[in-house]
Amino acid sequence: MRPSKASVTQTWLLFTQLRLWKDLVIRCVRQFIRRAKAMLLSQNMVAESAEISVIDVKSHLSVEKDPNNFQIAEIRIHDSVCIEIPGSEETSLLGSVKSCSATNATTIEEPATEFVPTISSGSYADKGDYREYMEDEHICIDDLSAHLGSSFFSFPVPIAFYGVFDGHGGPEASQYIKENATRLFFEDAVFQELPSIVNTFFLKELEKSHRKAYRLADLAMEDESIVSGSCGTTALTALVIGRHLMVANAGDCRAVLCRKGKAVDMSSDHKCTFEPERRRVENLGGYFEGEYLYGDLAVTRALGDWSVKRFSPLGESLSPLVSDPDIQQMILTEEDEFLIMGCDGVWDVMTSQYAVTFVRQGLRRHGDPRRCAMELGREALRLDSSDNVTVVVICFTSSPAPQRRRIQFCVSDEARARLQTMLEG
Repeated sequence: MRPSKASVTQTWLLFTQLRLWKDLVIRCVRQFIRRAKAMLLSQNMVAESAEISVIDVKSHLSVEKDPNNFQIAEIRIHDSVCIEIPGSEETSLLGSVKSCSATNATTIEEPATEFVPTISSGSYADKGDYREYMEDEHICIDDLSAHLGSSFFSFPVPIAFYGVFDGHGGPEASQYIKENATRLFFEDAVFQELPSIVNTFFLKELEKSHRKAYRLADLAMEDESIVSGSCGTTALTALVIGRHLMVANAGDCRAVLCRKGKAVDMSSDHKCTFEPERRRVENLGGYFEGEYLYGDLAVTRALGDWSVKRFSPLGESLSPLVSDPDIQQMILTEEDEFLIMGCDGVWDVMTSQYAVTFVRQGLRRHGDPRRCAMELGREALRLDSSDNVTVVVICFTSSPAPQRRRIQFCVSDEARARLQTMLEG
């Protein structure tokens, strides 16, 4: 008995769809391989020799010239094939293609390699609607070796440096720190011989040099010809050496790390609301009027402000207002996505987690840290921040591509058998 026209039409449509899926799979696998190679090259990673075996997915169909006599000669889909293909503009409808076997599952694991971040950053600054002057300054150096132009800083891993400086009593102090940051941190105070590897000894010496840099900057501003004694600035810096992150802070700027979407504070706000700081100040004979040190300063640590330090009741050396920073160090992993650095104008109106979630959503939409910094700064202004607003966003991985819809295509042994039975009539 000859099959009906409707049956032939359905069979032909199914055959056409299978051919389209096959072409899509081949094209997406090729694109995935090209992207993987490009990623390895862009990160300059020297991987140990490894072979990646590609499991062929074959589907062989034979069709007679006469469509009325259409039949499947053979369908071969290898078991245990699992291919994840990242979404792209070309494959927006095909996110992952899987051929699965319930009984025979094979897992192919990528060789473990040491994580080295690919660094990119963006910044945004606005004086806000309630301030007459802009007293914030910031610095973003994604490639410190290239910026300094010296073989002395030629490291085998990326080095980046960032800073946010929130001035008070005028912009002089924050401007001085910005203009002299690289000299203070990497010429006058730096450890004099950089090793070929980042080891524990080097990191300890680097922390000492950072504390020295803060002290040198503070002492320089004691000279009234450089900065007025009534001016001061908070200072928040971040140094990335390979996968090592060091954050130093004196004041109420804040650095927040995003780890798998969770906010991890990398600094503490040095103000009266932070109990350890309040106790430190009071133990040194200092006092607060409301939320202000001596009724004048909103912070308990800062560079400059020598009119306060010089005339401390206990003398300059025991002044409750200090320039010594808190320093935190961390080894970055694949879970660490980005770091947000912001002045108190940001944190006055949002929590650390709010900022992390906001930036993370932005990166998933467009993948641009500069745009994320701008959006977060404007969000702080929208939430009615009454201070200057400065934001720096530092990404530790390649900017994620915007999310797209993913479709899974799964062919199991049972489905294959049912398909064969249906087509055979």
